Formats: sequence, C-alpha cells, structure tokens
Amino acid sequence: MRAAIIFLTAVLCSSCAIFAPNEPAKAAYVMYEWHDDGGPEELAAEIDLTTQKATFTRGSREVGWCFVSTGKEVHMTPSGIFHVSEMVVDKYSTNYGWITAPDGSVSNGDAKPSTPVPVGHAYHPSPMKYWMRLTWYGVGMHAGDIPRPGVAASHGCVRLPRDFAPILYKAVKVGTSVRVIRSGPHRRGQLG
Repeated sequence: MRAAIIFLTAVLCSSCAIFAPNEPAKAAYVMYEWHDDGGPEELAAEIDLTTQKATFTRGSREVGWCFVSTGKEVHMTPSGIFHVSEMVVDKYSTNYGWITAPDGSVSNGDAKPSTPVPVGHAYHPSPMKYWMRLTWYGVGMHAGDIPRPGVAASHGCVRLPRDFAPILYKAVKVGTSVRVIRSGPHRRGQLG
C-alpha cells in the first residue's frame, strides 16, 4: 500500500511539472456602479479629491459611485459647492490638447493652443465628451482617461470613466449640485 501511495504521489507531482499552471488573470477595477431609479428627488454629486471617487445620491439614497481623475498638483481641482451650468455632448478643450507629427505619432502630449506647432505637425484640442461645466473658468466633469484609479491625473477637470459619462450625463441637468471635498491628507497612489 505504501509503495502505491509513493508511486501515485510521484506521478501526480511529476504531472504538475509537465503542465505548468498559467498565470492567474489580474482583476480589473470596477470603475463605477449605477443603480439610479430616477426617483423624484434631485440628483446630487460629491467628489472626493483624496480618494478620487464620486458618489451620487437622490435625496438620502446613494444611487451610484465612480472613480474619477481630478487635477494634478499643478492644476488642482477646486473644492467647494458648484452647480452644473452647461451641458454639451461633443465639447473640445480651448485650453489643452496634443500635437501630432506627420506620421500620426504624438510629438507633444501636453500642448496648449499657443504652443508652437512645427511645420507638417497638427494641433488637436482635447475632446471632453459629455461635458458638464462646474466653473466659469473651465472646470467641469467629462469622459476621459483614468490611467490609475485613485490617482489625480487631469488639468483640473473631473474625468469620468468613458462608459459611465453618458449614463451620468442623462441623469444630470443644469442646476445639479456637485460638492467637491478633500476628505483627508492626500497620499500618492491611495485608493479609497
């Protein structure tokens, strides 16, 4: 019996060496949750600059949340209470964009309209789809890249996950309240 167990163990262990396990799949971030019932109460948003998350409520009920990407240190998103004052589905930035070379590659990924454009290159204003203006000086919420959830990366606007922005845009209206807060000390790379 003992010899059979040793033989079986040797066969099973050697089979593990023959069939090396694959790397486990990495989990993807859940970027948002939305369960708004469109009830009679007003929708409101709270954006936390520390955790880089937004929560959405109707009355006292939470109806969703999402990761956001707000302004980096040199372009900090202002805190305070704001109200959506303008909504535009296909808006382009008048302040930021990028420059491409003749072959289509990006030659300057952080350009302004005043940045000199080399001959043959082209300036492209940054798209800000599903724009919801918060300030008169150009800060708003819109669809955009969130390269690292929990880390600020924008020029001051509040970037929303691209597939979530149209959902929120349909629920928001001019006048929707947006409270921007800092919940505690900001730490680089912090997830909420």
